[in-house]
Amino acid sequence: MRVQETVKKETVQIAVQSSIATIVMWICIFVLHRFLPEKVAFDYRVILSGLLGTAVAVTNFFLMGVTVQGVLSVENQEEAYQRMRLSYRNRTMLQLGWIILAVVAPCFQAVAGIVPLLFPGGILRIRGVLEWKKGKNQKQGGEN
Repeated sequence: MRVQETVKKETVQIAVQSSIATIVMWICIFVLHRFLPEKVAFDYRVILSGLLGTAVAVTNFFLMGVTVQGVLSVENQEEAYQRMRLSYRNRTMLQLGWIILAVVAPCFQAVAGIVPLLFPGGILRIRGVLEWKKGKNQKQGGEN
């Protein structure tokens, strides 16, 4: 199956925006480290965890897009449902595996590895609100 341009485009956008959010997270952790050096560490583990957490989050988003693309071509509704369910389970296991690794392995910093998993969902929600406001403002502008 060939990946559709929409899936590629959205994945690239999520990757860029999640990377920016990860950089902001690093800056926040660095600032906390400057004020509370004995409580908040900032070392290679924060950077490595952020990079891998972002990679897992973007991979999860891409796999979801590919699954939705594939399900759209399925005629049988039950089969489509089962494919989505299986994809959801596998993607959840991927994220759970990463969370466990980020918490247990000493080469990772748990918070810096887990927080990036939240970025794609947050980004999509923010984009939805902004698009809704934009549409609402355009409607109001057209009525006057």
